[in-house]
Amino acid sequence: MPFRKEWTSASTNPIQAEFPDGLKCLLEPARYKILYGGRGAAKSWGVARALLVMGAKKPTRVLCAREFQSSIRDSVHRLLSDQIEALGLSAFYRIEKAAIFGLNGTEFSFEGIRHNVNKIKSYEGVDIAWVEEAQTVSKSSWETLIPTIRREGSEIWVTFNPELDSDETYKRFVLTPPPSAVVKKLNWSDNPWFTEVLRNEKDLLKFRDEDAYLNVWEGHCRVTLEGAIYAKEMRAATEAGRICRVPYDETAPVHTFWDLGWSDCTSILFAQKI
Repeated sequence: MPFRKEWTSASTNPIQAEFPDGLKCLLEPARYKILYGGRGAAKSWGVARALLVMGAKKPTRVLCAREFQSSIRDSVHRLLSDQIEALGLSAFYRIEKAAIFGLNGTEFSFEGIRHNVNKIKSYEGVDIAWVEEAQTVSKSSWETLIPTIRREGSEIWVTFNPELDSDETYKRFVLTPPPSAVVKKLNWSDNPWFTEVLRNEKDLLKFRDEDAYLNVWEGHCRVTLEGAIYAKEMRAATEAGRICRVPYDETAPVHTFWDLGWSDCTSILFAQKI
């Protein structure tokens, strides 16, 4: 169910905005706010809306970051611009080619992390850093960004659709989240405005490829890489509990059989003949 909230601001008329119920956490203070899951959950849409409303209420410096950004078209600039119009804030925000400014001094900046390390380090005065498509952010990029966002009361918001459970972002914020983190998994079923077009796409993928559906729409990590020959067999073995420890005879030789995987993962079969 959606919830509606109204804000008053000296710079604008009262602002009314609706959010999916699962995004109430965005309106409460927390050092880390982690939103992950499948497509169609309105995660990015809700974050953009919340940041714009907060920026209209009081001066806020927002860094919108991602691992790679070759141009402003790779950023959330377009999403924020659309939400400014939807919220009726076009008279308050000035949209420029590479930045967005509010009449009260609020500022939205857009940067890629990987190739702009020195520039990222100059953002120590930021109030909120929003990292979008964070599943690709590397360990070194997090170690650059996190200590940079050090202003008192500053926050780091993270949105992503999971890929592998070995990805740095998933390990850092889902498997072992910081004590001060709010972590929410949101899927299409949490979006009260989920469209019929998306529902048809979701159902079609579920019919064609169950594994891909679980990753794309239900926010599950991929257990096997897409295109793996034995993906379905490995999934069945996992579900049946056949992937486990087995007896090992230290007095017998171990034979290994290798698939080197020039363009993908190396696979090794270990066997003993007793």
